[in-house]
Amino acid sequence: MTAFSLTRKQVFLRALPIMGANIASPLVGLVDLAVIGRTADTNAIAAVALGGLVFNVFFWSVAFLRMGATALTAQADGRADEGELRAVLWRAGAIGAAIGIALLLFQTPLKAAVFALFDSPADVEGLGREYVNARLWGAPAAFAGFAVYGWLIGLGLTGRALILQAVLNVLNAGLSVLFVLGLDMGVAGVGAASAASQWLHLLAAAVIILLILRQRGPAPGSAFWDKAAIRRLFSVNRDIFLRTLALLAGFTWFNIASLREGADVLAGNAILMQYISICAFFLDAFAHVTEAETGRAAGAKNWNRLMRAFRLTSELALGFSLILSLGFFMLGDTFIGLMTTDEATRLSARSFLVWCALVPLLGMPSWQLDGLMIGATRGPLMRNAMIAALLIYLALDAALRPLWGAHGLWLAFLLYYVARAGTLMVGWPGLKRSFET
Repeated sequence: MTAFSLTRKQVFLRALPIMGANIASPLVGLVDLAVIGRTADTNAIAAVALGGLVFNVFFWSVAFLRMGATALTAQADGRADEGELRAVLWRAGAIGAAIGIALLLFQTPLKAAVFALFDSPADVEGLGREYVNARLWGAPAAFAGFAVYGWLIGLGLTGRALILQAVLNVLNAGLSVLFVLGLDMGVAGVGAASAASQWLHLLAAAVIILLILRQRGPAPGSAFWDKAAIRRLFSVNRDIFLRTLALLAGFTWFNIASLREGADVLAGNAILMQYISICAFFLDAFAHVTEAETGRAAGAKNWNRLMRAFRLTSELALGFSLILSLGFFMLGDTFIGLMTTDEATRLSARSFLVWCALVPLLGMPSWQLDGLMIGATRGPLMRNAMIAALLIYLALDAALRPLWGAHGLWLAFLLYYVARAGTLMVGWPGLKRSFET
């Protein structure tokens, strides 16, 4: 690919399967709840919901593997280093599997710490532990799967990523029905179905990988144990992990601050946050394409190619953000009505609807710059920028919330997105210099 061959159509066609995969991803948890909901009591349903929350703490704590694999794969592809391209997959997959095995070995203290975060009745927690105990056996496959997804996105093969997500959902649904309705395994059967589907899903991924590698042809021997490459992989993943922790801290603080403004504010904001999650399904897709295309440009040391990729992906992301913002301005009241029947929660959510509708528009630059800096593997910058943005957000919240209450809370939250983009832009001159040296 030359510096100017990427088109808007290509960007959209690569983003579209990622949107589908993002939308399909929560279906695993929904299927678990739906199956147990037709056979068990309230405690069992609550236990599956609680177990899903606990497992997600483990699951998303290693999501950095996907981003690191995307960036390093795209860079290897950009400099036509076929051996390193394959080595990235094996290294990242091995790290993911190793983390999963470590989680199994040290699950007792880890589960105790995570369950302590949730104040749940003893009977619900007991059933929730059954679910987590069974589902954890799929952790090595699930975590290795992050590397596979990152590798596929880095190569621009987003359609294959969507196929794998569909395979996972179909397997999980079928096995949940078999284990719960057929074998009467209850809550543990739901977790076991999720674990088994992860391993079968990884087997399907292996088949797809082999077909891709065969199509790409022979490659020079890759140095799997290359110390410099391994150090770089760990360095990139470490910085992305710390950046993700800072990001999660910001969203956690928003929920804590919402509760301090009252239960009705927390409930209303919980509804609005669902819409922000939906926005992320779409805007994250363009950020993922940005990661891959700017990663290729970084590997090829081609600044013009990077700028074109960033501009085209940002143009489409801006278009979608405008649609999402305008859509919520016009249809947000209907969305809120569908999400809850509680009138106090509806009134609270409606009072902050305008603030929420601005999130896609003001947040789009931060999503795009995240994708750019991940693709260029500017790990220290991303880590430091997110920590700085978090501190700015906390200061803004401390200043604005006492003045304007819950509306000040939302203004600070919107400015958090602006701060995330602004702190990342500080690294722009250094990024450009790295292409010139």
